[in-house]
Amino acid sequence: MNSRRNFLRGAGAVTAAVAVTTVSRVAMAALPEPISQALPDTMPPLVPNTGRPYNPVVTLNGWTLPWRMNQGIKEFHLVAEPVVREMAPGMKAHLWGYNGQSPGPTIEVVEGDRVRIFVTNKLPEHTSVHWHGQRLPNGMDGVTGLNQPGIEPGKTFVYEFVARRPGTFMYHPHADEMTQMAMGMMGFWVTHPKEKNPLIDEVQRDFCFLLNAYDIDPGSYTPKIMTMLDFNLWTWNSRIFPGIDSLNVRLNDKVRIRIGNLTMTNHPIHLHGHEFQVTGTDGGPTPKGGRWPEVTTDIAVGQMRQIEFVADEEGDWAFHCHKSHHTMNAMGHDVPTMIGVDHRGVTKKITNLIPDYMVMGERGMADMGEMEMPLPDNTVPMMTGQGPFGGVEMGGMFSVLKVRKDQKPGNYKNPDWYKHPPGSVAFEWNGSMPEPARFKAESGQSMPQATPSQKEIEVQIRKPSGHSGH
Repeated sequence: MNSRRNFLRGAGAVTAAVAVTTVSRVAMAALPEPISQALPDTMPPLVPNTGRPYNPVVTLNGWTLPWRMNQGIKEFHLVAEPVVREMAPGMKAHLWGYNGQSPGPTIEVVEGDRVRIFVTNKLPEHTSVHWHGQRLPNGMDGVTGLNQPGIEPGKTFVYEFVARRPGTFMYHPHADEMTQMAMGMMGFWVTHPKEKNPLIDEVQRDFCFLLNAYDIDPGSYTPKIMTMLDFNLWTWNSRIFPGIDSLNVRLNDKVRIRIGNLTMTNHPIHLHGHEFQVTGTDGGPTPKGGRWPEVTTDIAVGQMRQIEFVADEEGDWAFHCHKSHHTMNAMGHDVPTMIGVDHRGVTKKITNLIPDYMVMGERGMADMGEMEMPLPDNTVPMMTGQGPFGGVEMGGMFSVLKVRKDQKPGNYKNPDWYKHPPGSVAFEWNGSMPEPARFKAESGQSMPQATPSQKEIEVQIRKPSGHSGH
């Protein structure tokens, strides 16, 4: 995490210098210092050292924005700017975001806090910030043209309101949304309760991340902003598996995960090994009488879902979107299905002309996880990731919940792979295979088919003219 001084020394020196020249020194002296973060790792929780205390969240592959207290007001500084986001090792994207990253940093406050957010625009066009789900004065809602003029390049606007209700919210532009959100401009907002709330339980682990998606051609760096549905990279916090960090918890921890969806479709998020309850939405905590156990919850566009569970099963548990194409990378939507087609003859002829030619999908797509097919620069394989037993054959919206009894309280460090107790791993059977038991069914169809009659039936046909014929 860098201050503006350190940021000027790094890769962002050029854009940071532009900001200094477009905002006067007097104005900058009155602003909170802009803090930037370039690392794609999951940062430790930011424990509050001013204001009301709370249990901070951990942003998956992200961080929480620091603030300053100014006469009882929490002041934050968001900088809208072009960023370079590492989506996975070996692939980076040229996006737009906030304070060096896409998504931008999580903002954490406490119910009842008066909040002041300075937003400096370093984009090539005007922007704004909408505080998704918040109760606030109409003029602070951030819809360009409706509630405010756009924030022009080089300008800084101020938003100020009271965080009136606890919950999980989001922020994103309401200016040229098609471009700016497709380029990655979004972030999380968490308002913690100021006192014990009967609908909000205390938890030991509190994670959050956003669902977003991009259409980036293999070998390129910039998303195609006109795409409506056929995205090829489905991401959590602009990261794709194997670049998404695991969620590391202690056995029997009470765990909360907050998930916001700012893609163009719904996502059924599925957790292995545990049942959870949906305890909140961006509308607030859900009544306890309306909760039930689930292993999958569908999150629609523009929604947030907060799930909670007790991590009482040790192991490495898959956690992913259950739309199968959303757990793949760099998909080609026009690849034909070639299962069962024998390519051996034609492949030999083609490889004489194109040595690196490889057949795709002759026996299914699992081979893609092991192929060493040459890829364009800045491209990750469609299916990737290595686990303790081989290739995981996943991509996109996929991670792992790691539950360990020896994980220290408050320690989010990634442990090694789970060591399974003897006899608890599926294994290959090498014994003899018994003949299948064949038996007569005990019951038949509820409505058996009638036996056709062998008797010939003479059919009378009446034609429209009124004449009959045989």
